[in-house]
Amino acid sequence: MDYFTVEIAGRAIASFRSKNHEEATHFFEAEDFRDDLTILESEGKPLWDRRAALSLRKATAEEASEVEHAYEFDDDPQRTIDDEFVVFLVPVEDLTDESEDTED
Repeated sequence: MDYFTVEIAGRAIASFRSKNHEEATHFFEAEDFRDDLTILESEGKPLWDRRAALSLRKATAEEASEVEHAYEFDDDPQRTIDDEFVVFLVPVEDLTDESEDTED
């Protein structure tokens, strides 16, 4: 397995592991993943505005260690080593998890 990091405007945002660069690129270019980057927020702003430069590179040793650490503490018994598992390197908030208060 190799480790990869996604950068937005030169800032490391997330890391993950993949079998090879081709599979990592496929995941990185997936519209679902890119949509997630526009929904998730860090420090009150979306991670990605669809205009900032988005890039993929090999992870540093420290970033790879973050991914391994997260796998060690993952408590999902169904998850296997082949499952996609992204570790965010910045604090994130998923706005879709907030309960919607609607009044009729």
